[in-house]
Formats: sequence, structure tokens, C-alpha cells
Amino acid sequence: MTDNSRNRIIYISGGCRSGKSRYAEQRAETLTGKRSYIATCPIIDAEMDGRIALHQQRRAGKGWLTVEEPLDLAQALMDTADSAVVLVDCLTLWINNLLYEADCQDQTISEVQITRCCQQVIEACKAGDRTIIFVTNELGMGIVPADASSRRYRDLVGRCNQTLAGQADEVVFMVSGLPLFLKENSPS
Repeated sequence: MTDNSRNRIIYISGGCRSGKSRYAEQRAETLTGKRSYIATCPIIDAEMDGRIALHQQRRAGKGWLTVEEPLDLAQALMDTADSAVVLVDCLTLWINNLLYEADCQDQTISEVQITRCCQQVIEACKAGDRTIIFVTNELGMGIVPADASSRRYRDLVGRCNQTLAGQADEVVFMVSGLPLFLKENSPS
């Protein structure tokens, strides 16, 4: 077992099925203390329900407290301030949920607004002595999406990723189940 560092942020990105979630869970389980898992994905259909169930099965019996919060990530981080380890899976779905909520209210979200939301998340990370692990997808490595909605989503996720990775103590990029360390700071 490894000792936890104080207010350490680990940021894990990669493509779909690159092993991000599994790697994040394995990293979290090497740390001591209470573990919380903030799930941002709502159940939207049977296939997604099955994916969620697989994630839950992997964590079963390993001491995880699951908090389901699709929108107010900063508050969920505040609510889990007593946990030694918090895993947020995932930022990409969080952005999707924020966009969907805004669209339902005939509003839009700008990169400036997403940056503010991410700064609130970073501030919430400072509560408690803990390690926070964020999982996200790297969306900007393919072709430019054909429609404005998809381009806006890609841009907002990219802005979120840049903001959080910039504040992280460690940044890991997953490729084919293997971690590439892009940024490493020694635990304090």
C-alpha cells in the first residue's frame, strides 16, 4: 500500500476503451483510507445500464462508496471531503450532462463558462486531505465533427481537459491499456 498525498490531483485521459477507468480504479485501490467514486453517467438506456453494472461489479467488495452526480461535480467533491481517495468517472459525461441540461433550458454553454465550472471543481478538490483522480476522454484527436453541436461538445471537453490537466499533479494518457506519463510531480 502507498501513503496518500495531501490534495493530490491525478488526471487520466485517453481514447474510448483505452483502459482509463480500470487503471484509475487500480491506482485508487493502492491508496489507503476511505474511497469514494463519483459517477457522472446517468442511465439512459439498457446498454448504458449494462456498462454501469460492469463498473459497479469491478468495485464490489473493495470498500467503495458510490456517489451518483451528473451535474454538480464541485458539490459532490465537497460532500466527499472526508474520503482519502475520490475517483471521478468521467469528465466527458459531466460535460455532456451540462450541455444537455443547458439545451433543455434553451441555453448554451461557452468555453468561459466551462472554465469557471472547472475552476469550481479545482477549488472543491482543496477540501480535505486526499487524492482526487479524474477520468476523461481525449476527443480532439480525430476529424473535425460535421455538425455544430458535436464541435461545441468537443471544444468544451477540450477546454475542461486543458483546465484540469493544467492543475493536476500527475497526468496520464492511456493507449491500448498502457499508461504514458505526461506530467509527474513527486508527492509532497
